[in-house]
Amino acid sequence: MGLLEGKTALIFGVANKYSIAWGIAQALHAEGAELAFSYAIPQLERRVRPLAESVGARLIEECDVTDDTAIDRVFEKVKETYGTIDILVHSIAYAEREDLDGRFVDTSRAGFKTALEISAYSLVALAQRAEPLMPDGGAIVAMTYYGSVAVMPHYNVMGVA
Repeated sequence: MGLLEGKTALIFGVANKYSIAWGIAQALHAEGAELAFSYAIPQLERRVRPLAESVGARLIEECDVTDDTAIDRVFEKVKETYGTIDILVHSIAYAEREDLDGRFVDTSRAGFKTALEISAYSLVALAQRAEPLMPDGGAIVAMTYYGSVAVMPHYNVMGVA
């Protein structure tokens, strides 16, 4: 019996088999957790769905984390399918390509907002919806990168996101 037998994890951020979120999902599955997945855009479904199905996921849903209605829809489906969850994995980050190159001080206001909304605020938005589905407590796991504490080439706006 694994450490997470009988637990349910909702994973945000798998894009392909090389995603950190996929590595986390595999580790959770190996410990017995039941998994649900959300992917960012329709184009990712063809990569995410086979991975999710390979670990027996019953829920695989698209979710634009900049859209509260989309987030609400996913969490309603999670509630209908599983009732509760025990683990939320947030492995989401995004910035427009032009905001990763050049000088940080040239980052556009729109690019900054996009990077922070998707990479940072989405954790808050997801946690708000996850909390009611975690009546016995749970774990919310989020990622960071060394570029958040040290200057990294071509990381620019993502350092603050």
